[in-house]
Amino acid sequence: MSDTWRLWLHGVTRDRMPVTVAGVGDAPVRVVPAAGLCAYVSPAPDDVSGADALQARLEDPAWLAQTAFEHHRVVAELAAAGPVVPAGLATVYRDDTGLAVALDRYAAELVGTLDRVNGRTEWGVKGYVSDAPVTEPAAPEPAAGGPGAAYLQRRRAELSARERSHDDAVRDADAVHDALARLADAAHLHAPQDRRLTGEPEVMVLNGAYLVPDPAAEAFAAAVEALDARYPGITLRLTGPWPPYSFVPSIGARRPDHDPVPAGGPA
Repeated sequence: MSDTWRLWLHGVTRDRMPVTVAGVGDAPVRVVPAAGLCAYVSPAPDDVSGADALQARLEDPAWLAQTAFEHHRVVAELAAAGPVVPAGLATVYRDDTGLAVALDRYAAELVGTLDRVNGRTEWGVKGYVSDAPVTEPAAPEPAAGGPGAAYLQRRRAELSARERSHDDAVRDADAVHDALARLADAAHLHAPQDRRLTGEPEVMVLNGAYLVPDPAAEAFAAAVEALDARYPGITLRLTGPWPPYSFVPSIGARRPDHDPVPAGGPA
């Protein structure tokens, strides 16, 4: 029984907020008050009540996408009403008592975070290597050894040109991130996502998250558009607004390295 998790944590606020959407598994959301804070939970699904079972579910793409959506809709409603510390996907507790202990332990950090994200929103910027054709390398001198050797020489030249194009895109992505970080109150670089996760044909070279004051959101979007034009070697895509997933502390029991929201979100 001690290894059974009963609560799925969605997020923490300072003031109690109404929640009209369902939680994980379409279960109702309720509030656990502790340490002057409000934690929003729904019952953890029966099939993730232990560590092994939860890990197996997290490796199921269909389950992960649906659960991430159900988790995020609660966080998004809270964020629309005021500052929230979102819990990472699959932050689970055994019971109210265990959650209350964690809230008391992290209370000062949570309150500081709520103050820091108040009036600010997370925006994501993803950069992809543009699908513009790679400049054809100059035709090599005829190679000794016949057609086979000539083919291998052409392939080496093509691969070298593509590698240079990718390196240039990475440098452009670094420049874009530096420019956007100067416009934000905080910035975080996530690891680029694999094409199997993004569903995009191009390679991701930038996966940035930026905590932007709400009055500056329009100017930030304009800056992304300007940088997209300045660096034609990469394609920039702005996502958001999102709750501040990338700028909050871990809240206890479990916070795995999975995206906290469905594909297309900040991570």
